[in-house]
Amino acid sequence: MRAMVYDRYGRPEVVRLEEVERPVPKENEVLVRVHATTVSRTDSHMRRAEPFVWRFFLGLRRPKQRILGTELAGEVDAVGAAVTEFQVGDRVFGLRNFGTHAEFVCVRESSALAHMPSGLSFEEAAAVCDGARQALGHLRRANVGAGTRLLVYGASGSCGTAAVQLGKYFGARVTAVCNTENVGVVRSLGADEVIDYLQEDFTKNGETYDVILDAVGKHSFLRSRGSLKPGGLFVATDRLHNLVLALWTKRIGDKKVIFDMSKTTKRDVLFFKELIEAGRYRPVIDRRYPLEDAVEAHRYVDAMVKTGNVVLTLDGSQAR
Repeated sequence: MRAMVYDRYGRPEVVRLEEVERPVPKENEVLVRVHATTVSRTDSHMRRAEPFVWRFFLGLRRPKQRILGTELAGEVDAVGAAVTEFQVGDRVFGLRNFGTHAEFVCVRESSALAHMPSGLSFEEAAAVCDGARQALGHLRRANVGAGTRLLVYGASGSCGTAAVQLGKYFGARVTAVCNTENVGVVRSLGADEVIDYLQEDFTKNGETYDVILDAVGKHSFLRSRGSLKPGGLFVATDRLHNLVLALWTKRIGDKKVIFDMSKTTKRDVLFFKELIEAGRYRPVIDRRYPLEDAVEAHRYVDAMVKTGNVVLTLDGSQAR
């Protein structure tokens, strides 16, 4: 089968197309023929092994897992002897730690995998889970609910577009911050207010919020703390120094820095499916690339200008 592999850390050019052995499902696994996947910021971090802490999970000198990719949408091609939830031909979507930048991948039946939402294409289904699971974990960690004043900084990215929609679902009043080009997209997702950061600095407008979610790792607690209400939370999604700040603010002051480190479950994926089928959530896709152009997709993601998600398509990726 075809797969995008990498044997060393570095720039997008370390990724290459190669023929590799097709995996065989264990008794509790399904073999999925991948029709669409994504290149995410997570893939970019893993490919570069930056920050360095990634190497403690991926391999100190070189990657232990040669195939990147965490999101998938496709059809079940084979099932293990103990599998009962899925059958050959089922259309599925979900998350996996590695390996979805390939034509086939094995996934445990009990993992974050579910039947695809009705009416969604493979490309759309592939673009659901990574941003949504990040946003969901952060909003839950911050106890976002009815009446919460939530500001999402970087509201046009994968996590940001998900956070706007999920914040509204939970009943929050959502202020979204993005650039001029994406104001219309973010407003269409339901944001109560959209701030163009090229025109206005939200930290200087006098407004305060219960929760500020930095969805792209480009803002900071120190810059944002004046815009937090007493007892407010700055939710960090990136940048290691925020771990130190989380420990520090846990003991000092009434404004806190928090992270979410929870694991995505099948229940979460089923929740996303329910929201989509109810018309309460939609994935946002910026660009689509065929698998063999994955290097270009990585370059685009590295540029940090994407709106929503970047999708990789494989043969037969169009929904029937």
